[in-house]
Amino acid sequence: MNLEGGGGGLVLLVEHDEGVAELERRYLAREGYEIELETDPARAASAAGRLRPDVVVLDLSTAALPTDLYRRVAEAAGSAPVVAVTGPLEPAAARGLGEHRVTRPFSPRVLVSAVGDALRGDGPGPPPGTLRAGTVAMDPRARTVAVGERSVALTVTEFDLLEFLMGNAGRVFTREQLLDAAWGPGAGAGSRTVDVHIAQLRSKLGEGSPIRTVRGVGYVLDA
Repeated sequence: MNLEGGGGGLVLLVEHDEGVAELERRYLAREGYEIELETDPARAASAAGRLRPDVVVLDLSTAALPTDLYRRVAEAAGSAPVVAVTGPLEPAAARGLGEHRVTRPFSPRVLVSAVGDALRGDGPGPPPGTLRAGTVAMDPRARTVAVGERSVALTVTEFDLLEFLMGNAGRVFTREQLLDAAWGPGAGAGSRTVDVHIAQLRSKLGEGSPIRTVRGVGYVLDA
């Protein structure tokens, strides 16, 4: 059954890192997908042929011959699209890896979006609109942040946290809600971790930081 993105479908998740696989599984399951996990990329093609999934998420980051592995899995998967997970690649190296790709490091929400696009038959598409708050501008697709003309380098978690706040400007969130949003449900991090990352974000954004503390509650990003 080839379903449109979101709300169902069988995902064959090929990921060698079990910790990463569990995080991806949780996010995909929250969207209603059924997950079958394969931790050995060498067995990915046979798993795709046996399971006949609706979409394959294929980790190629450790493959010696990523194009060959991608081709074998795509052939075994039949009409099911394959989302290739890679490290940074030169354009020439990306040829032969299909149109649906996710580059490490990435937010689990980026992977969920890529799976939805693949199931709908969408190409990568144009970048989404830039998020803005005061002098802060964020491009979620390119994963870049600038304050005025100054580019700001953020860690993956800092970016995910800021993206969530900017996408929900004006709403107050508790530390627990921010933990779920940026680290994922069930993450072992404590609320103090949120305070540390907020402080780091404010420092990097400088005087233009739109993040405000709401005493006794949590944090809000002022639009």
